[in-house]
Amino acid sequence: MRLDYLTIFPDYLAPLGLSLPGKAAAKGLVELHVHDLRGWTHDRHRTVDDTPYGGGAGMVMRPEPWGEALDELLGVPDGSGGPDSPATVVVPSPAGRPLTQAMARELATRPRLLFACGRYEGIDQRVLDHARGRDDVDEVVEVSLGDYVLNGGEVAALAVTEAVVRLLPGFMGNAASLEEESHEQGLLEYPVYTKPASWRGHEVPPVLLSGNHAAIAAWRHAQSLERTAERRPDLLHASHVAGEWEVVPAAAGDTAELHVLTLACWVGEALVNGDLTIPPLHESVADTAASLAQWDTYVVRVGGRLVGSVRGRLEDTTWEIGRLMVAPDLQGRGLGRVLLEHAERVAPPGAAAYRLVTGKDSAANLRRYKRAGYRVREVLDGPSGPAVLTKQRRRPGRG
Repeated sequence: MRLDYLTIFPDYLAPLGLSLPGKAAAKGLVELHVHDLRGWTHDRHRTVDDTPYGGGAGMVMRPEPWGEALDELLGVPDGSGGPDSPATVVVPSPAGRPLTQAMARELATRPRLLFACGRYEGIDQRVLDHARGRDDVDEVVEVSLGDYVLNGGEVAALAVTEAVVRLLPGFMGNAASLEEESHEQGLLEYPVYTKPASWRGHEVPPVLLSGNHAAIAAWRHAQSLERTAERRPDLLHASHVAGEWEVVPAAAGDTAELHVLTLACWVGEALVNGDLTIPPLHESVADTAASLAQWDTYVVRVGGRLVGSVRGRLEDTTWEIGRLMVAPDLQGRGLGRVLLEHAERVAPPGAAAYRLVTGKDSAANLRRYKRAGYRVREVLDGPSGPAVLTKQRRRPGRG
């Protein structure tokens, strides 16, 4: 993985050579490159900011240095040894999405991250809009550490870097240690203890000294639940989602909920593509019931609620995957990936390839499917396309 940092304070990022990022660089898992944005200015004062249009306090970072920096840096190979990959541009911003462990896991799969560390009142919005339209940019991710404002993006860039590089394959000596940490299973981590068994009147809980591993595991889980309920009750619902997804065949009794989930998911697709003629929005409950006989359909329930679904059927030697749906309030937590992988896994032996469709303007879906190995083969002639994507099936024992 290659990590680039654009900043007007390069020295602020000196800690990248220490601790986890430094270890990752020493192991050859990452390349770290810090760049001074002022290197792309052309006036005597190396100016990077100006007054905001529309008035207001503070200054705004000018687009010209950012544009020239992106032009130069994105033309540099990503260091993976293979074909150059598009970069993911990470923009620390109090207006961004909250940084979560799920986001860190997703970013850890990208071959290249470019951090755009803003200052003052932020970066001219046109820089972000321009970056989103570039072929050498996979995605622009605006990320926030929390509901507060910092002086610049460098602190957030360091935090995101630490969260990401520790998840890279080969970094942790004991990969299992990652699984029990806070937020990995949706719960806060249980309290931990070491020697001595007694310290200043405080004792290690006896169960940890018992040698009974089943009892220890049960105690730790109970402690995680208790701690989460006390400190982060908002995570409790998410914890069930994170650790207990079970994809099972749909039954006739799922019909009504499947119909509601379809409407909830395809309203967003219709808005993104500007197409209210999308067929799922016009199907009846009876249509949904009939589809269960025509497709192999699978669902996921959490706490009794149907929150996800996917279906497939064989057409000649192609396994058609359709209606990959995740409840809107649970999107972005990895359930879509689980459903897609399940749909591929249950394809019958005669399937030589996978095929799916999505709206031609559904940028997030297209990025997600591209990362899963799908490629756009054609875009059909309709208000929303759709775009048709395919992927060859890999057989066991083949590269």
